[in-house]
Amino acid sequence: MSSTPEVRPPLPPFTHKSAVQKVRLAEDGWNSRDPDKVALAYTLDTHWRNRAEFVKSRDEARAFLSRKWARELDYRLIKELWAFTDNRIAVRYAYEWHDDSGNWFRSYGNENWEFGEDGLMINRYACINDLPIKEADRKFRWPLGRRPDDHPGLSELGL
Repeated sequence: MSSTPEVRPPLPPFTHKSAVQKVRLAEDGWNSRDPDKVALAYTLDTHWRNRAEFVKSRDEARAFLSRKWARELDYRLIKELWAFTDNRIAVRYAYEWHDDSGNWFRSYGNENWEFGEDGLMINRYACINDLPIKEADRKFRWPLGRRPDDHPGLSELGL
């Protein structure tokens, strides 16, 4: 076990460039759908509000993500920087997924993030709305995993 403290660049205080990078790294992580990997971006005592669920630790975040991706199948996410300040970032996002009955959804949301000096996320507050869509109306059709660099973002897609 390493005695080196966890550090997750880019670190605050954020610039526009580093905030955009932090958002893309978060998007990439969530698109991996790997709860163990994603949970490492959060402090041990992270606090989340996600819909009606309240998470109070990294372990709870990992369990939340495991349940989420077991339910939200073929999940693909795009995040976009909305605003930032020293150690806070606001994003808007959309993701597409289907349930185990084959019903497709596009979920729209906003998140407010607060980071520690180590770049780990301390607080995550999410508001999300689900829109049923037809499979033919999907816009996020890249292979599962990281969104390709040449795939349009939310603004380019008119979302």
